[in-house]
Amino acid sequence: MKQERRREPRDLSYFWDMLNMAQKFSVSELQRFGYELSFVRQQEQQRVAVLKAGHKMASIDEDGQINTAPKVSLRD
Repeated sequence: MKQERRREPRDLSYFWDMLNMAQKFSVSELQRFGYELSFVRQQEQQRVAVLKAGHKMASIDEDGQINTAPKVSLRD
């Protein structure tokens, strides 16, 4: 049985604290264009930040590289 990890909404500072300096810089850059940090996902030994701006999404890898067309599957 798969354990549900989304027990309660988390404060965005929780996700912000999970980011390294390169990711924080990139998040700040994207915020200038209306993106907001949504969550951080652990993928293959790396943390990936996921941001949204309306229907648009972006991701930021641990090197701070921004991807404005990420392949991120969202849970319902």
